[in-house]
Amino acid sequence: MAKSTLALDGGAPVRTEPFPAWPVFGELEEQLILDVVRSGKWGGTGAVHSPEYTAKLPEMEQRFAELHEAAYAISCVNGTVAITVALQAAGVRPGDEVIVPPYTFIASAAAALAYGAIPVFVDVEEDTLLLDPEKIAAAVTPKTKAIIAVHIAGAPANMSRIREVAAAHKLRVIEDAAQAVGARWEGRSVGAIGDLGTFSLQSSKNLNSGEGGIILTNNEELADIAWSLCNVGRSRSGGWYQHDRIGQNYRMTEFQAAIVLAQMTRLEAQMQRREANAVLLTGLLTGMDGIRVMGADARITRHAHHLYMFRLTPDVTDRIDKGEFIRRVNAEGIPVSAGYVPLNCNDAIVKATQDLTGEARTYACPISERASEREVVWLSQNVLLADEQAMHDIAAAVRKVMASFS
Repeated sequence: MAKSTLALDGGAPVRTEPFPAWPVFGELEEQLILDVVRSGKWGGTGAVHSPEYTAKLPEMEQRFAELHEAAYAISCVNGTVAITVALQAAGVRPGDEVIVPPYTFIASAAAALAYGAIPVFVDVEEDTLLLDPEKIAAAVTPKTKAIIAVHIAGAPANMSRIREVAAAHKLRVIEDAAQAVGARWEGRSVGAIGDLGTFSLQSSKNLNSGEGGIILTNNEELADIAWSLCNVGRSRSGGWYQHDRIGQNYRMTEFQAAIVLAQMTRLEAQMQRREANAVLLTGLLTGMDGIRVMGADARITRHAHHLYMFRLTPDVTDRIDKGEFIRRVNAEGIPVSAGYVPLNCNDAIVKATQDLTGEARTYACPISERASEREVVWLSQNVLLADEQAMHDIAAAVRKVMASFS
């Protein structure tokens, strides 16, 4: 059978239909925003003066906590600040070290650096690209105070083992669940398994309000500290001008909370669509020459599928350039992308660490580096909101492009 001509070479692309736009919104978002406008209560503080109006922020925090089976939820301006506040609430101080996986968004490490804490990079598991618990102990020093377990792509990290390692070394565990709203590990909702969990509500996330963040915990003391840090050092039971610690104004607005409440009504149906399409696409890609699907720990009882990741196999990466693969697949109408540059190789992170420590630190993270440079390819969450035909189109485009390299 003759090979199909690539779209880049003048052939017909596999797909010409667009993928679903993001965000998805409708009349409910518009109505709730209008309710906020008319209420006159726009910010995160102050009394409600209209008996017909229910403040959106407390309602959103309660619903978010219930969604993740957590006792406390504290809203804030974004997911990066959420991590910084969680570290502070957990007792991390400037100069302390924090274990971080390198295959993650820059905020996972920058949030620590913003407070003067030092990220120490521990490589990820080969099959999952999640923090490898078995490599943590070797990186622990007397300065280590916490582990940031990042749930990449919506897949929970191995929280059972990470908590065991943390307990053995008396470390706090912060879950960076920015990509994992609604995900579960061994039946437990992420964000409420460690000491604190953080979420992003940035515009690309599965649950979003344009910008925003959430901190979860089951520990009342940690919740009170986090709330105080986000509210200029006030105490929940104190006076308006009573500031018991140094904090900042990290509050969300009523407008953002209104959007989250509306978006929450869409979340479950969207999660089910992503899950079904991820299963279908995995089946279509499994066994395809040159392609390897991601490993899945059986203890992940729900995957949030913020990203769908797959990879080029090691036996073909010497002859297939990842960037060229992406260019050819994009031309076939499929919006794949390259993903992260490992943070242990990020010049800004390396320099900021050196500025704080006075030494040039290097970390060997070969799995993250190889995955980023040569192997891993992404599809974003909105792609998984398409119909089943779209998943067949993705697989057809990948197969066509792989054949073009042979």
